[in-house]
Amino acid sequence: MERNYLQKLNRNIITIGTLDEDPLEETRFWLSKPPIERLIALELLRMRFSGYDNSIPRLQRLFTVTERP
Repeated sequence: MERNYLQKLNRNIITIGTLDEDPLEETRFWLSKPPIERLIALELLRMRFSGYDNSIPRLQRLFTVTERP
């Protein structure tokens, strides 16, 4: 997967639709896209839903092995 996919996102295009459109229209739209583009869109939605913020420092994982007597 490309690492620069976020840079290719065009945020200048906005489309407005109604909810009473053909229910299969969205399915046909996504099936017309290549699998990698669908995965990228899914990852963007996951990041937005989970509140992902790359600027927040995360806890470092440390493992220690101890021997028991």
